[in-house]
Amino acid sequence: MTEQPQKSPLNKALPGLLIAGSLAGVGAVMVGLLSLAPPVDDGSGPGLAAMDQPSTVQIENAGAFVLPPTVGPGGKSGLTPARLDAPPPLAAVPTVAPIPAPKTKVAKAKTKPSRIKIPKIKVNAPIGQVTVDIKGNLGTPPLTKQNQTGWYRFSPVPGEAGPSVINGHVSTRKGPAVFARLSELAKGDHIYVYRSDGKVTRFTVSGIEQVSKSTFPTKRVYGNTSGAELRLVTCGGVFNKGAHSYQDNIVVYATLSKKKG
Repeated sequence: MTEQPQKSPLNKALPGLLIAGSLAGVGAVMVGLLSLAPPVDDGSGPGLAAMDQPSTVQIENAGAFVLPPTVGPGGKSGLTPARLDAPPPLAAVPTVAPIPAPKTKVAKAKTKPSRIKIPKIKVNAPIGQVTVDIKGNLGTPPLTKQNQTGWYRFSPVPGEAGPSVINGHVSTRKGPAVFARLSELAKGDHIYVYRSDGKVTRFTVSGIEQVSKSTFPTKRVYGNTSGAELRLVTCGGVFNKGAHSYQDNIVVYATLSKKKG
């Protein structure tokens, strides 16, 4: 018997603001939620400084070539965007079952991610919480805390069913920030997320892409999944000095491959 996908907290975040018919072929609940999913920017607004060697991938002329139907593996193959209707990349290694969500409201409120480690790019950072502002934009960690990441509190706790979203700055006025080397990740790399309940989750990268902020793949990043998945997001591409902002986003997709605790 096929198990029914579990609903993630993201699917329950905005029940009163559903917009039917936004995306053909998607259930009414997911349609509304995806249409209202916050843009993930990593906070590249006023105050950010350009990296010394920012990524040079530009996709402004994406219409000049045919976008692939899948997200690429990253690494030496480079970062390119996939078609907006492309699904998240397939798991690079066998996955494990999601961690059951706490049964009580108190336990749910206390359970959160606390630290993220990515050995390949030497990330060892605390995880704070971010949410959306009145304009619907996803918040980011304070610019004064270069090494802090932000977990979108209405996405699942990492390890539970659904896509958990964590963002972080690529740079600040002081220089490279926590996700400065995120674009170096590739299929098969490991990401460890530690939780407040003592559980440790290991995610394996399944794909990575660079996308224009004007064509952010909302469905691919926020769309519900039956397994436990992770999305890491930061800025990339060309730095617009006038707007104090990078033009693109780097998005890492990963699946739960090990858990303990």
